[in-house]
Amino acid sequence: MAKRLAVTFAILLAALLLWRSVFIVDESEVALLTRFGQLLPTAYAAGAHFKSPLAEVHKFDRRLITRSYLGESFLTKDQKSLTVDFYLRWRLLDAARLFAANGGDEDATAARMAELVRERIRAALAAAPLATDITDTQLAAGALHTDLLRTSAEQLGVALVDVQLQRIDLPEEMANAVYQRMQQGLLAQAQQLRAQGSADADKIRSDAEHRRAEILADATREAQRVRGEADAAASATYARAYGANPEFAAFTRSLQAYRNSLGREGDILVISPQGEFFKYLHSASGR
Repeated sequence: MAKRLAVTFAILLAALLLWRSVFIVDESEVALLTRFGQLLPTAYAAGAHFKSPLAEVHKFDRRLITRSYLGESFLTKDQKSLTVDFYLRWRLLDAARLFAANGGDEDATAARMAELVRERIRAALAAAPLATDITDTQLAAGALHTDLLRTSAEQLGVALVDVQLQRIDLPEEMANAVYQRMQQGLLAQAQQLRAQGSADADKIRSDAEHRRAEILADATREAQRVRGEADAAASATYARAYGANPEFAAFTRSLQAYRNSLGREGDILVISPQGEFFKYLHSASGR
């Protein structure tokens, strides 16, 4: 019985030692070993590996890591608050250096990287007033693309791949106040433009009426002149015609007089056969 227990214990111990001696590294990872807290120099790539049962395995992600930070608050030169969103990306550069920096803790690495970025954004925004920071976002964005950030990241054992500002904006309560002031300013500007437009319209109408009156006056004068010249030409023509044939002129004037007398429909004119009019009729029939 004791022998059976010893064999069972030996098998279990061998299985435990075997389990403690084999480890598997995924394709997206790299592994380091420590023994009694001391880092061993060898780095292990993807695959199955053997180790001392006393060694501890530490795995590190080799993939691109992205972290976003939203709603970060910063102060401008004139002590106005701004809300900034940014993200950063990095990948493993040196597993041993990363382990020495923070034990390979990804969250601790992200926190340190984010703080480095915050320091750069804080310095850039604090160097200019609110209006400049809002209108010229390149001031803050340019401060992130520096060799200092990449050098600091390399000291942590990672390579900084990208860092970008996503948004720079006013806090919500301040933005509402600014939008209200902008709205009031735009309404005042609209009223001013409306008043100016109304004044311009009145001036245009006045100028048009004045021009219309001038055109009508000129047209009336021209019509009177033409009418006068036409009347003068007609009178001259009549005078020449009447002078050439006085009898025809007398006849024409008689007809004109009768026509003026019979101005309305139904008018009746009673004349004597001995009148001037019948004289011309008798003369015509006698011929």
